[in-house]
Amino acid sequence: MKVGIRRSLSGGSCYTFACVGERSSIGIAGESNMMATPGSLFIISAPSGAGKTSLVKALLQAGMDLSLSVSYTSRSPRPEEVDGRDYHFISRQAFEQRLEQGEFLESALVYGNFYGTSKKWINETLLVGRDILLEIDSQGARQVRNIFPQSVGIFVLPPSLEVLEMRLRNRAQDSAEAIRRRSAAAREEISHVADYDYAIINEKLEKALQDLKCIVQAERLKVARQLSRHHDLVAQLGHVPAPES
Repeated sequence: MKVGIRRSLSGGSCYTFACVGERSSIGIAGESNMMATPGSLFIISAPSGAGKTSLVKALLQAGMDLSLSVSYTSRSPRPEEVDGRDYHFISRQAFEQRLEQGEFLESALVYGNFYGTSKKWINETLLVGRDILLEIDSQGARQVRNIFPQSVGIFVLPPSLEVLEMRLRNRAQDSAEAIRRRSAAAREEISHVADYDYAIINEKLEKALQDLKCIVQAERLKVARQLSRHHDLVAQLGHVPAPES
């Protein structure tokens, strides 16, 4: 089981939601929201070894015009990780200071390391109309969706437990004990798949990527979002005389 404590931090800006059809527009209490069409928040979760990182990287390179939320963490970077791209790597003291100041939308203590999502960045990015991709586990997703109920939840599944365990064993940087813990945590994570809107089985990266692109595009084409984005056009078309019979 993953040992984690995750909490939502409600300090700072107060979020309000005004329902528009199937979706909601997002604003900050006390401020006027001038954006007719705020961005969408796509939350992607998966058990370790499901291939989520490769899938997200491929999606970002596919020209879908998405902004990736880069989490903060107090752990040390792995050899292939780059600060600001994979995570914002900060000291434990710096993380705890940000935590006390209410800067995180949610935070977690996992295997002795802190992780957190910037509340300010998420809010500001959505308000300027940018769509966001947020990689987070099921505990964090549940907390974020309590604040952003209109967000889109996507869960990535491995094709089988055998494939999942093989992928975990192939990670040379992890010890046998780490693999055992990750395998147990993966089973727990999979148990939350029903909490999401979509599920993708990542057997072949190309097919999983196509499925993910279809989800993003389908959400962008929902009627409420289209009516909001193309308000002037719809208003104009609404005054077009009906064709003569």
